[in-house]
Amino acid sequence: MKGRLIWSCLMVISILSCKEQNVEKIESKETVLTQSLVDYVNPLMGTDSAFDLSNGNTYPAIATPWAMNFWTPMTSKMGDGWTYKYDENKLRGIKQTHQPSPWINDYAAFSIMAITGDLKYKEDERASWFSHKAETVKPYYYKVYLADYDVVAEVAPTERAAHFKFTFPKADQSYIMLDAFFKGSMVKIIPEERKIIGYCRNNSGGVPDNFHNYFVAEFDKDFNINHTWGEDWKLVENSKENEGEHVGAIIGFETKKGETIHVKIASSFISPEQAQLNLNREIGNDTFKQTQIKAKKAWEKELSRIKIEDDNLDHIKTFYSCLYRVLLFPRKFYEFNEKNEVVHYSPYNGKVLPGYMFTDNGFWDTFRAVFPFFNMMYPELNSQIMEGLVNTYKESGWLPEWASPGHRDCMIGSNSAPIIADAFLKEIPNMDVETLFEAILKNATTSEGRPLSNGKEIRSVGREGIDYYNKLGYVPYDVNINENAARTLEYAYADFTIAKMAEKLGKKEVAKTFYERSKNYKNLFDPTTKLMRGKNQDGSFQSPFNPLKWGDAFTEGNSLHYTWSVFHDIEGLIQLMGGKPEFEKQLDHVFNMPPEFDASYYGFTIHEIREMQIVNMGNYAHGNQPIQHMIYLYNYANAAYKTQEKIREVLTKLYSATPDGYCGDEDNGQTSAWYVFSALGFYPVTPGVNQYVIGSPLFKKVTITLENGNEFVINAPENNQENFYIQSTSLNGETYHNSYLDYEAIQQGGRLDFKMTNTPNKDWANSNEEVPYSLSKE
Repeated sequence: MKGRLIWSCLMVISILSCKEQNVEKIESKETVLTQSLVDYVNPLMGTDSAFDLSNGNTYPAIATPWAMNFWTPMTSKMGDGWTYKYDENKLRGIKQTHQPSPWINDYAAFSIMAITGDLKYKEDERASWFSHKAETVKPYYYKVYLADYDVVAEVAPTERAAHFKFTFPKADQSYIMLDAFFKGSMVKIIPEERKIIGYCRNNSGGVPDNFHNYFVAEFDKDFNINHTWGEDWKLVENSKENEGEHVGAIIGFETKKGETIHVKIASSFISPEQAQLNLNREIGNDTFKQTQIKAKKAWEKELSRIKIEDDNLDHIKTFYSCLYRVLLFPRKFYEFNEKNEVVHYSPYNGKVLPGYMFTDNGFWDTFRAVFPFFNMMYPELNSQIMEGLVNTYKESGWLPEWASPGHRDCMIGSNSAPIIADAFLKEIPNMDVETLFEAILKNATTSEGRPLSNGKEIRSVGREGIDYYNKLGYVPYDVNINENAARTLEYAYADFTIAKMAEKLGKKEVAKTFYERSKNYKNLFDPTTKLMRGKNQDGSFQSPFNPLKWGDAFTEGNSLHYTWSVFHDIEGLIQLMGGKPEFEKQLDHVFNMPPEFDASYYGFTIHEIREMQIVNMGNYAHGNQPIQHMIYLYNYANAAYKTQEKIREVLTKLYSATPDGYCGDEDNGQTSAWYVFSALGFYPVTPGVNQYVIGSPLFKKVTITLENGNEFVINAPENNQENFYIQSTSLNGETYHNSYLDYEAIQQGGRLDFKMTNTPNKDWANSNEEVPYSLSKE
């Protein structure tokens, strides 16, 4: 409440307390944030989504950063990837979830629910009306009023456990039920220990045959009733154990008005004993409040690494809501054994092995900004993630491209290479460089022996069409390999990052080979249209060609989007287009044309197309990843002012801390990481080099505390709604002319000052020496 009063004064809402203030002075004053940063986060951002229109496709993740387990309220049936839909009004339970995306769906999920009165345990029948007005949603705490039962349900998380608190009315019949879900489950009620134990096996692929999620739930009240249900929701009264395709447990009590029942739950992918160990270690004898405070502190520790001073509270809320999403994935898929050693159940070979493991990530999305953010802010974490990649390679023979929890056949590319190379080039500590380099070379040379899922080869592992690519310099359009042009462009960029890594390792011949392959993007450039285009095996371009056609030769985009996927050599692309004026004209064309499209490849208008169509930015499709770097490319053509105006438009128009707050899929933190970087004032267009491309900072002042203890301050005091153009910049007090910022400059700590204005300065960063890196400039 104190924070709200101070804010009201600053915004001249509270006339009595602020009437002596000068309005102009107040508007330029920097806001001092007086509440916990995590309380600016809205976990409901992006939850107002559907199959045909994504405003984020998120669910409220009640969790600690990178936790093994998340918890979320369920408005939808088990198995529905859209587990929480903001516009629905009934709750079926609160479930443990590991879902990274609705398109990938969930695994190892089970739920808990409380009711009163007549026994209702089937998921449709037990569902209770609820309202967002009686719902509290924080990353570290969830509370909801179950109106049909007059019950308040609360949960606070740890990394591998959670503490529930249910407040009941006076009732002769009060129940708590644990639904272990379908595809194989077991429950066992142990009344003398006030426990329910069991396992669930539900998954959407990517698991070994012995996959289990073992759970234990401890209650603080004796059970008056214990039932289970089995196949087809068949109730088995007065039973303590059940096992089958879909089972659940029900315990009952007589409750007084306002009586609270606490449930402490933990799980493990290793064993029932490990689940109990996780519970004892992470919650033990803690009260609900203590668990909640610990979770809040975990978030506050991470969010406070970036502190904002500004007078726009909406932007501050959006920033921290996006930062929260960046810090959720990849998921910690490891545990600590009785000796406190790091161990993991391998989702690749089913064994329990030493060392780190992470999962639930699609590198096609996250190589762009999430992992560069980790390299900048969390090198120690990324060191552990790199160890996890080594373990994945050793346990499966391949690097992951989409893991959930094991290899999944989703998306294209070879994007483990830029993630590994960028970490190595940024000198992330304790990397097993020899093994990781061997792994990325394997990806770049063969696709034989790829793992199987349900008897089918997982084609997202390794490079689909690699033999064509290495022989012809591209993946042909006419050899039954879909999205071939997109694959070629992504492989070429991955080859560049391999070359950079090889060069630093002193492997000159390998570097030479992959530098040459990184130029393969040129093989798809059509000089007649000045666009990228699919090419047949005989060297002719695909025909007919429609640059508005989504899919086909491209991935969730069209030629207008993928033409810019030459992250490592924008200067080379500029030369192909005929120079900077023509390059700038082509960029302008994408933004200025109507949002026309051809959806014939899919047979219907996919949600990514619809999200492009409705935001009034031409054919710019920020709601999907392939084009998210495109705005920054004006810098390479010495037209940085256009980057600045469009960055500010996207930051303020396409994002907000509301249920419809994204303009497309959020995707494992990537769309959020774009916002976080761009709000700071720069973006990693080319992971694998040491530069960030400057855009337009959103805030008056930001202080970044780095893991090495240094602070980097971004200062733009004139920044406001109108002043989004850069008049000039200085770095550590010295005039700075470049439209990029070096990684080392940030890590060393210092101060980047922006003088902002409402008029574009077309002379800023306007020489060829002041533009970011391109391979062709070397």
